[in-house]
Amino acid sequence: MRDLFLVVLLRDLKLASRRRIDSLLPVVFFIVALSLFPLGVGPEPQMLRDIAPGIVWVCALLASMLSVGTLFAGDLADGSLEQMLLAPQPAIAVAAAKSAAHWLLTGLPLIVATPLVGLLFGMSLPALAALVAGLLLGTPILSLLGALGAALTLGLRSGGMLLILIVLPLTTPALIFGAGAVSNVEAGLSAAGHFSLLGALLLATALGAPLATAAALRISTE
Repeated sequence: MRDLFLVVLLRDLKLASRRRIDSLLPVVFFIVALSLFPLGVGPEPQMLRDIAPGIVWVCALLASMLSVGTLFAGDLADGSLEQMLLAPQPAIAVAAAKSAAHWLLTGLPLIVATPLVGLLFGMSLPALAALVAGLLLGTPILSLLGALGAALTLGLRSGGMLLILIVLPLTTPALIFGAGAVSNVEAGLSAAGHFSLLGALLLATALGAPLATAAALRISTE
């Protein structure tokens, strides 16, 4: 199972290195979308600091959804997905590897770009640290749930819109707790409770989402 996980993970990373422009699109969207908000709502510093956590989380979610729709589509089209599922190892290894590759290619670059965006909104260093810590816990949840949505809508003609409708409600708690942690830090309160809830969500999603994704993949390829 570990060998299949590593093979699929390295394969996806190698394929992404050959399509660097496609891999950069989520990060470019994330930065461009966030840079437009100061132009739209005005340059008032306090307002920008107040809205920054929620906007960063929403843009991170939308950026993740840009690439998750094609997570399994290419493998389904060339037949490699069926070969992966026919392997003697459990299909959960394929689902977990795909989710991990998506996070490494999308979630991690978003986290790296967040400090630059935080400075654009005039966030304090403690608030910015809380935002980055929340994204470290929350973006894997987005990738895991996004992979589940991609598996459930695999092969459907209008799968992109349906994927958004499936994933958005499931990711709402992560957005609430992630933005709430930054708000608590800005107010001088402890954000430990929000981080604990994010950690619990990550643990529950990491245990349950790959199983559900593997089952959805088998159903979609039958």
